[in-house]
Amino acid sequence: MQFNEEQTAFQDTVRRMVARHVAPIAAEIDETDRFPLELVKLFGEMGLMQLLVPEQYGGPDGNLTMMCIAREEISRASPACATLAGLNTMFAMPLLHFGSEEQRQRFLPQLAAGGVVTATAISEPQAGSDVSAIATRAERRGDGYVLNGRKQWCSYGCEAEYIMLYARTSDEPGAAGISAFVIEPRKMKGVTFGRHERKMGFRGAPNTPIFLDEVHVPAENLVGEEGKGFRASMRALDMNRPTIGAQCVGLAQGSLDASLAYARERKQFKKSIAEYQGIQFMLADMAIQTEAARCLVYECAQAADAGDWKRLSYFASMAKCFASDMAMKVTTDAVQIFGGYGYTRDYPVERWMRDAKLTQIFEGTNQIQRLVVARELLKA
Repeated sequence: MQFNEEQTAFQDTVRRMVARHVAPIAAEIDETDRFPLELVKLFGEMGLMQLLVPEQYGGPDGNLTMMCIAREEISRASPACATLAGLNTMFAMPLLHFGSEEQRQRFLPQLAAGGVVTATAISEPQAGSDVSAIATRAERRGDGYVLNGRKQWCSYGCEAEYIMLYARTSDEPGAAGISAFVIEPRKMKGVTFGRHERKMGFRGAPNTPIFLDEVHVPAENLVGEEGKGFRASMRALDMNRPTIGAQCVGLAQGSLDASLAYARERKQFKKSIAEYQGIQFMLADMAIQTEAARCLVYECAQAADAGDWKRLSYFASMAKCFASDMAMKVTTDAVQIFGGYGYTRDYPVERWMRDAKLTQIFEGTNQIQRLVVARELLKA
């Protein structure tokens, strides 16, 4: 990819930060599954968490291309830590596109200050890929709403000051009755969290269920019109999926770099394994797949930056699906190149392979992404 001068300078800054602050702790975070609070402070100071908050609210006024650059670079060391870059996006996008100016003035300057952890709560035990199956209820009472229900797989929810939560406000079928609310878990009574999920990968990025028991939410925390929350969630997901693709590109690039270095050093039958055609073909395929995914991810990011919303959903699904399948293949090949050593925790490739698996599942499974692409094709 060819970046402009500003983007190249940004990339260099993030790359230096990763080498100094992320790479040295990546293995330890995976081992202990701890939440890296020190990176929240650092990323907030650098403007990475709040990258898409507009300048008029005190934010960095970045774009999706910059966010993809940040996530790609950080994911070369740790995709779990990379999720902190642009963490506020899924919370901020509904406010920017569907919220009131009063809500934007209330929340966005806080995000712009940096270091504010936010989360999004969409999924439920019986509502994963099928967002329209949401059962959590928001009942209008007096000057506000009362929420009851349960959310699942909420990333960073237990650490968040604000959560963009989606609940059903009517019995209309499908997505028609879903609304978006800003939840303040540290202030609102009735919000509790379950145990941290014990995940195979992306350790250090906490996921917990949320339990809502008679949670009173003021009417001013309703984002957009009642019953229009599904649209807000889809726009936020479309904006976030390319960044998952960027994480996959970073994962793959880190695995390729490590595999190249190892193949040059590892000797069998009196020569480095990099001299064997079988290994060379594997390395070549890894490079081809990584670069192809990179091109698709940034094509999608450029469409979003240009405000081409008609193409965004289509490209976002393609980028997320292709890049995550690619990352799973490339990281698996990296383990193969490392041989027995690749299967041990002494080398990072097994961690990257575990991390890659989740990218095919979260933010919409790759089967769902293929459905989105197919439907867009058949519309034409």
